[in-house]
This record gives sequence, structure tokens and C-alpha cells, in this order.
Amino acid sequence: MAEISAAEVARLRKTTGAGMMDCKKALQEAEGDFEKAIEIIRKKGQAIANKRADREAGEGVVLAKVSVDGKYGAMIVLNCETDFVAKNEDFVALAYRILERAIEVRPENLDALKTTEFEGSTVSEKLTEQIGIIGEKLDISGFESIHAEFVQAYIHTGNKLATMAGFTKAGIDQQVYKDVAMQIAAMSPVAVDKDDVPEKTRLQELEIGREQARLEGKPEAILEKIAQGKLAKFYKESTLHNQEFIKNNKQTVKDYLVSNDKALSVTGFRRISLNK
Repeated sequence: MAEISAAEVARLRKTTGAGMMDCKKALQEAEGDFEKAIEIIRKKGQAIANKRADREAGEGVVLAKVSVDGKYGAMIVLNCETDFVAKNEDFVALAYRILERAIEVRPENLDALKTTEFEGSTVSEKLTEQIGIIGEKLDISGFESIHAEFVQAYIHTGNKLATMAGFTKAGIDQQVYKDVAMQIAAMSPVAVDKDDVPEKTRLQELEIGREQARLEGKPEAILEKIAQGKLAKFYKESTLHNQEFIKNNKQTVKDYLVSNDKALSVTGFRRISLNK
């Protein structure tokens, strides 16, 4: 059996994140071949991943971050099976490293992120490797990105909810951007403004309004008018620009933005919560 030094074990541990004994055993099995030892650890992860494929990975973290120039933001959901692992520093650190890689590479979608080169393999392969180390099913279930003149990210305490908002203008007081990102977290709007609401949603809200009025015994002749009124209320409550600003309900979010800069508005946003 090849003599395995502590330095080699430490190097493999740094590369893979596996425990000291697992690294030592892998190196012994590989007869000191470092690359082969990495492959042994990855195969162990794949074997565990196969066994746990039908397990539910409903816990995890939602993280968001913005590029150095402030014009691009990305958000990921890294899932695991238990809250215990979700709160583990190494698990959260892994999620941040994947997110930072996403900021660097700017993949088009979730599938592209999973196949992105990452720490000597791909993101998917790294997760498989980590499954063997952590012992739980891991998966990236969500990836979102946004481009704008300025992007603000917000991660709610506990890493279960995160938002990003894109703005038409940079250089405004940072608190303004943060306030809007927190508004999105708290009020969960469906669109930026009325014109951005999907047609399917608009028609559904109108039908709900008509049916509610019908059940209340309102005359058929005025059902459409009532439905339109309910739709207007929906726009006010569910579109970001028209929502009451949570820090001052006497003004809308749009009023708040304009009060800071007449050219300031939100171009788009993303919101992901593990507690749906």
C-alpha cells in the first residue's frame, strides 16, 4: 500500500471538501494517484445520489448577488434535504461559490449553469461530489438573472427568500434601491406595472370578479363594471409601481421613486422564496 502523507490528504480535502478519513481512504485506494482519488470520491457521491434520487430536497438556501459594476444580478436556489444542512456554513459557502461563478459566467438558464465549469469539474458534478460528503440529496432548482442600469439584491434573514430589482438609473441613494428590493420581498408583486401583467392573469382576475359579483346576486348588466373595479384593485395591490409603499402608505412605490429622481423606475424584478 502506498504511503500517504498528511500533505496529500490535506490537498485532497481542500480540493473536494471531503473529510480527512475519506480523503485518506480514497488516496490509499488510488495508490497515491491524486486524480484517481478525486474520481473515487466523485463515484461515492454518485452512488449516494442514485440511492437518494427519490428523496425530497425541500430545504436549502436562496441567495442573490450583483456584479461589481452593478448592472447584472443573479439568484440561485441550492436545495438539500434538511434544515440542519441548510444552516451549515460549508453548504452556504458552496452556494455562494456557485453564485459567484454564475455572476462571472452569466449562463443563459438553469441548465447552462449546471453544465458550467466549476472548481475542476462542472457545477452538477461538484454537487454530486458533495452529496457523497454531506450524505443528502443536493440540487440547484432555481436560477434567475437580471440586467439593468443598476441592480439591487436583497437576501432576507435565514436565506429562505431573496429578491433582485433592476432600475433605470444608477447613482441614487443606496437606501432607495434597498427599500424597493425589500418591498418586493414583503409584498410579492406579480409585475412591475399594469401593462406588465400577463394577459392570462388579467383575464383570470376579471372572471373571478364577475363570478364573485354573480354569487353576491348583482345584476348581469353591471357584472363587467364590477369586475373592472376589482381588476383595478388587483393592480393597486399586486403591481409593484402601484402598491402602497411599505414605509409610507400615503404614497405608492412609483411616487417614492419619482420623489427621489424623476427618471427613476423599476425595469424588472425577481423574487424566489423557499416558503411558497
